[in-house]
Amino acid sequence: MTIITSPQETFGSDLYIDLRPMLGRELYVKCEGLNFGGSIKMKAAAAMVAAAECAGSMTADSVLVESSSGNLGVALSVIAASKGFPFTCVTDRRCNDLTAATMRALGATVLVVDEPHPDGGFLKTRLDLVRRLCAEDERYVWLNQYANVENWRAHYETTAPEILKTFPNVDVVFIGVGTSGTATGCARYFRDSGSTARTVAVDAEGSVSFDRPAGPRLIPGLGAGVRPPMLDVALFDDVVHVPESDAVRMCRVLSARGMLFGGSTGTVVSGALAWLARHDAKRSLQAVCVSPDMGDRYLDTVYNDEWVHAHFGPGALRPASDFDGS
Repeated sequence: MTIITSPQETFGSDLYIDLRPMLGRELYVKCEGLNFGGSIKMKAAAAMVAAAECAGSMTADSVLVESSSGNLGVALSVIAASKGFPFTCVTDRRCNDLTAATMRALGATVLVVDEPHPDGGFLKTRLDLVRRLCAEDERYVWLNQYANVENWRAHYETTAPEILKTFPNVDVVFIGVGTSGTATGCARYFRDSGSTARTVAVDAEGSVSFDRPAGPRLIPGLGAGVRPPMLDVALFDDVVHVPESDAVRMCRVLSARGMLFGGSTGTVVSGALAWLARHDAKRSLQAVCVSPDMGDRYLDTVYNDEWVHAHFGPGALRPASDFDGS
């Protein structure tokens, strides 16, 4: 039995799904979406808010503000509501309607930007708006998930140790990169702990995080239009770039087996299989991939046939039986 005293507490992150029966590889999915925030972002959100409170940055009339594609916004909405703080989330039109509705239901104010910046995409537009809000009203407190050390430290102290506790001999860990907090924290912990596990970053095609050309991206969560300040590419043993159409197909492969995951999870699992196909012909490696969230917030996009067909064509709708896991 698990008993909690506040919705901001994280739980359920010790759940792993064994994909061997489905894929024929020793690949485990670490499920991080089973908390009140609905994603792994609950860990970073709790850590950043706690640090701001300890530093005295939060006062009785403070208003939390953050740029988010969705998941951190929901996590901060939960924490702000539980603590009695107003919260404003600055997002963009790629944010799922259900995610925005969830934030509003929790009492948050949701500001949606419609036009991407010519040099930094939607992220640059969002950040410009956050900075303007803070300049115009001193009550606003910006946690800045993109540069806040508590973002990666939360995963250094929780996510990575959890993986090694369950899989002390893991060979390779696949982690998606958005703000890079999860990936950076885990990679640093594996290095500092003396683990021999390789850390492979998984990024979306069209993201500039690893100096690739910018391109359009429709699925929120992974990737960035501006390189994350905390990203240290030297921490990673390799990086895989995944087309969003492949992420959609993988989400649907998993859902056909009763596992409804979010777009980021589809990206990470797809990237993991692509990497393993190249580097593990004997299928001898033990691998773990981190699943940031569940799929309920993607019902109108990733799991909507019309949306998928309109943006990615009929190939992204191929039956799950066509996937052979190689």
